[in-house]
Amino acid sequence: MTLVRRAKPEDAGELLRLRQVLIDSMSGANTDTGWQSASLATVTARLADPAGGFAAFVVDRPERPGSLAALVVGTVEYRIGRAGNPHGRVGYVFSVATDPDARRRGYARACMEALVEWFREQGVGQIDLTASADAMPLYASLGFVRQPDPFMRLRL
Repeated sequence: MTLVRRAKPEDAGELLRLRQVLIDSMSGANTDTGWQSASLATVTARLADPAGGFAAFVVDRPERPGSLAALVVGTVEYRIGRAGNPHGRVGYVFSVATDPDARRRGYARACMEALVEWFREQGVGQIDLTASADAMPLYASLGFVRQPDPFMRLRL
């Protein structure tokens, strides 16, 4: 059985390290790691606020105390309700990452299951995520279905 736990403020540095593992795995991604030091205080504060709508679930590396093997991070957002989600609470999953040498052990699945349960406890009516081709089978096995993607972005 995989031991999944909710991340604590002292895990912030490892969360940022594993996020970079995810970023590095994406083709064309910016591999500049300077952002991590600027993000550390914010991530630490978000992890310290258990009611803040931000949660990370992790698996520790038993052979390396203080190091994480895998993580999943999610937030709860509010959007005006609609049919199927009248309260407007939406979960968003991001930063699903496993160290390359710790993959294929069920860590990401166990972390995702914990995050989905946390979303249920938060009264979330739907969960959204962006899936890489490699991760789609995992998400599909958990019940996620592909949606038409009208997603657009404006950087400020």
